[in-house]
Amino acid sequence: MKKLNEILGTKYPIIQGGMANIATGEFAAACSNAGALGVIGAGGMRTADELRGHIRRCRALTDKPFGVNIMLMNPSADEFARVVVEERVPVVTTGAGNPGKYIPAWNEAGIKVIPVVAAVAFAQRFCRRGVTAVIAEGTESGGHVGEMTTMALVPQVMDSVDVPVIAAGGIADGRQLAAALALGACGVQVGTCLLTSAECPIHDNYKQALLKARDSDTLVTGRSVGGPVRVLRNKMAREYIRQEQQGATLETLEKLTLGGLRRAVLEGDVETGSVMCGQVAGMLREVKPVAQILAEMVEGARCVMQETNGGWLNAL
Repeated sequence: MKKLNEILGTKYPIIQGGMANIATGEFAAACSNAGALGVIGAGGMRTADELRGHIRRCRALTDKPFGVNIMLMNPSADEFARVVVEERVPVVTTGAGNPGKYIPAWNEAGIKVIPVVAAVAFAQRFCRRGVTAVIAEGTESGGHVGEMTTMALVPQVMDSVDVPVIAAGGIADGRQLAAALALGACGVQVGTCLLTSAECPIHDNYKQALLKARDSDTLVTGRSVGGPVRVLRNKMAREYIRQEQQGATLETLEKLTLGGLRRAVLEGDVETGSVMCGQVAGMLREVKPVAQILAEMVEGARCVMQETNGGWLNAL
């Protein structure tokens, strides 16, 4: 099976997660220039022209491959699906819905289609529609999550589909990249570890909150209403959980988080805002350039795999 970098034409077998309100055209270009597949996150965008502007800014800043992530619950998803064809975007990743109705047009345009899945059934369904690959994302990830862990999910997806599988969720350094490859993944998607990059456009308060995070400082809100989201523990998250435990309605809970991610990202409100991040937040120690983060991850994975070949197998 081909490596992810061979499929995408990138330096590294790594996709930058298309984080809503964070993954701008400029940030995607920085990640592509650093060797990953940079991805523009359309999840927080409202209009086709807004997405088109980010695509054009990205293309002006890099000559490397890049992609767009479309959250299919977005009311403008139909328009976004047309824009990526019109703008000749090389890769589209999707989440929060079934991309089936868009796949024929995307395939005809030569776009590589890579949906994010949190369960085997979704991977099988999308593969029947003709996707290029799937991203099997474990519950360790930030933002909207499923219930299965990456280590449990990736092998089961691998065994159930005949397209390349990309691992996501809980991947921040070379050890975890090596582990994902050992599970059979052709590459990885990462997000949280890039939030503290120098190029990431989030507010400094957001970055500092992540740098201070410990291993157990994330929690999942929204399970009671069928919309689980992993965030950093703060005043908003604690109040959300309290109201969930008291049986609050979806409408009541949505008022707590309305505009919360944008406040955290743009205004630095890390107390009542939604500070989305994965469980690897506790591994983040300093702000670094994207290129350094990616290079250290890949070199770390190489070292782990060389050590394995050099003697760890004797333990078995």
